[in-house]
Amino acid sequence: MSAPKAPDPAKTAAAQTESNKATAVTQYGLNATNQITPYGNLSYTQNGTWSDGTPRFTATQTLSPEQKKLYDQQTQLGSKMNNLAIGQTDRLSNVLSQPVDLSNEATESRLMELGRARLDPVIAQREKSTEAELINKGLRPGTEAWNRAMATVNQQTNDAYNQLLLSGRGQAVQEALAERNQPINEISALMGGGQVQTPSFVNTPTPGVNGTDVAGITNNAYNQNMQAYQSKMSGLLGLGTALGGWVFSDVRLKSNVELVGTHRLGIGIYDYDIFGRRERGVMAHEVAEVMPAAVRKNGDYYQVNYSMIGGV
Repeated sequence: MSAPKAPDPAKTAAAQTESNKATAVTQYGLNATNQITPYGNLSYTQNGTWSDGTPRFTATQTLSPEQKKLYDQQTQLGSKMNNLAIGQTDRLSNVLSQPVDLSNEATESRLMELGRARLDPVIAQREKSTEAELINKGLRPGTEAWNRAMATVNQQTNDAYNQLLLSGRGQAVQEALAERNQPINEISALMGGGQVQTPSFVNTPTPGVNGTDVAGITNNAYNQNMQAYQSKMSGLLGLGTALGGWVFSDVRLKSNVELVGTHRLGIGIYDYDIFGRRERGVMAHEVAEVMPAAVRKNGDYYQVNYSMIGGV
């Protein structure tokens, strides 16, 4: 009885690759669903194969008659708009050649004029109220406390005017930019055009095709065959031991070998793993050197008759 041969890794990998490719081709074929919509169609066709034989596909999108008519109109309109755009180029150049002036002193002067009409009465009332409050506290102009209080009022006045300039200038800048952008937007609108509606396709269904685990199946089959082989060999070993007869003792079947003693024939006694368990015995090739009659070949491996050598 021979042990099952281990699978060839290269052949297993090649088989797995072929299986994966076949799965991918099947998957793509299931996903390449032709679509027909009111706006146009989407179709898939095979246009040959790649160098390794894998199919090549082409996705073709076609417009419906209505959309094709709109597309042709759009093309003609685009040609006219291009001619119009040439005429608008000079106008656009003139607009862009004039820089935006954001430091207009007249704008700030106007802001101050409008702002003072609202701020001055409020500031004057604040000063009167502060002076009255200080006098009621017994303070008079020229004293240190009076000067500190009035300095605070003056600071608040400066802050109010500065805030007016900052906020008002921001608005003035926006208005200047809007005035600059208006002709640019008009030119852009003249140079632009409508768009043909793009066909809307639904999401292609993606049915799942699980790949075949060729490597796993191959290895599992080998492991099962090896377990069956070891079980049979273990049974033969147990039967041979029970009957005092022939027992497999080939060194090729043993692992984790450890010399533990010397047999009466002058050969070694060993502990080793065989057929999934730990055993003690001799080596067939050593017995053959001193007692050839006690050794025989069974299939590809050698056996020893332990009853003939007096056991271990």
